[in-house]
Amino acid sequence: MSTDLQGRVVAITGASSGIGEATALACARAGAAVALAARRGEKIQALAEQIEQQTGVRAIAVQTDVGEEQQAAEFVRRTHAELGRLDVLVNNAGVMLLGPIEGAPTEEWRRMIHANVFGVLYCTHAALPVMREQGGGHIVNVSSVAGRFARPGSAVYNLTKFGVGAFSEALRQEAVPAGIRVTLIEPGAVATELAGHNRPEIREMIAGVFKDVQPLSSEDIAAAILYAIGSPANVAVNEVLVRPSGQTR
Repeated sequence: MSTDLQGRVVAITGASSGIGEATALACARAGAAVALAARRGEKIQALAEQIEQQTGVRAIAVQTDVGEEQQAAEFVRRTHAELGRLDVLVNNAGVMLLGPIEGAPTEEWRRMIHANVFGVLYCTHAALPVMREQGGGHIVNVSSVAGRFARPGSAVYNLTKFGVGAFSEALRQEAVPAGIRVTLIEPGAVATELAGHNRPEIREMIAGVFKDVQPLSSEDIAAAILYAIGSPANVAVNEVLVRPSGQTR
């Protein structure tokens, strides 16, 4: 059964590639107007133009560092001002920088907390009053299987994603009276740019761990997000864990 998002507005962070880009395309094809946020302004501008040409729905691009509070708030403000409402916020922007705790470049920790934690907090904080005023909405937080299971070499990434999970559950309970649904999406191994941001020796380690696993595509996760936001109003899909069929941990 196809998902119909006609008349709805979906705002997506980290939309310049990977899961964010795939989600934007999937939502637009389902009829939603989309607002795209990412630090790479030229990438999301090109995506917005592609979406409008291919689907005929409205798409706007807002260059945004979601870990900066004022920029996150401006993204939400422009979405509402230019597209008329805000039905769904997909907090997808994130960074995965792995490696042992001892000897780690601590700037990597700050980068992860900046995007993975503050980005979710600031965008959600800005979106809640807008959704409450219009009578409801849906917040989707993209976490990771690393938000459920801690492993050596991913401690701080685990910290950020466990935090997103805890935040999402508390937010879900707070948001019920306002008619705002909350969904936590936890992907396993996905073929995106995420691993490529690591140091060479860490990229080699990641490749070794997953050498026998066929990863998910970004479109697989976009389909899970579409399922959650396309569910009837009386259905709350609170948590979705999606692994490749060959991934054991």
